[in-house]
Amino acid sequence: MKVLLLTKEYHWCNEVKEFLFQAFGKENVKVYSSSEKYRKFPIEAREERGNLLISFLSPWIVPKEVLENFTCSINFHPGPPEYPGTGCYNFALYEEAEVYGVTCHHITPEVDAGPIIKVIRFPIYKFDTVKTLRDRSLSYLLVLFYEILDLFLAGKPLSTSDEKWKRKAYTRKDLEELCQIKPEMPLDEIKRRIKAVTYPGMPGAFVQLAEYIFELKGKKGSIYE
Repeated sequence: MKVLLLTKEYHWCNEVKEFLFQAFGKENVKVYSSSEKYRKFPIEAREERGNLLISFLSPWIVPKEVLENFTCSINFHPGPPEYPGTGCYNFALYEEAEVYGVTCHHITPEVDAGPIIKVIRFPIYKFDTVKTLRDRSLSYLLVLFYEILDLFLAGKPLSTSDEKWKRKAYTRKDLEELCQIKPEMPLDEIKRRIKAVTYPGMPGAFVQLAEYIFELKGKKGSIYE
């Protein structure tokens, strides 16, 4: 059994990596990880071949020729079928969704479009921020990983569910547009956008005037929520 793991450098991802080492043997698991977004797919990974390819919070889009080198390729997406692609937490908060989820699906060349294996859903609370929703989602995503690997290790088929993707994947451009605040926007729209894109240590809402970009740091009299 040869396994390829594409992932990031988070503690959730370390749990995935260690489980795979135990389940299949460290010598049979190849890991490529990076926390840098939008990087090119690793050249070395293009030569990998095996039985199972797992993408868990991977920053890369897996090329078609790599998918063809594996018997089974699955992705663990930190969003439900309503929010494929980039910025899934952000758009859910912006739309004031009441329910969120995480998804395991077969990988196809198109981003977050392959047949869905399973979805775990849970509520979004009024007090949720991007950080709290993200952290809770990644905990559920780890649970989903264990559930799917339980099936795989038991030799059971990874059957597709009745769940379907609801739209084309959000892109980096879509997320950047969500971050932009325009003076003519109603106050409610501005507040929704700020809440949807505010995350500690990361760029958030901004206003652009001509070629100048002004990033939001707070509001007069207090720190924004």
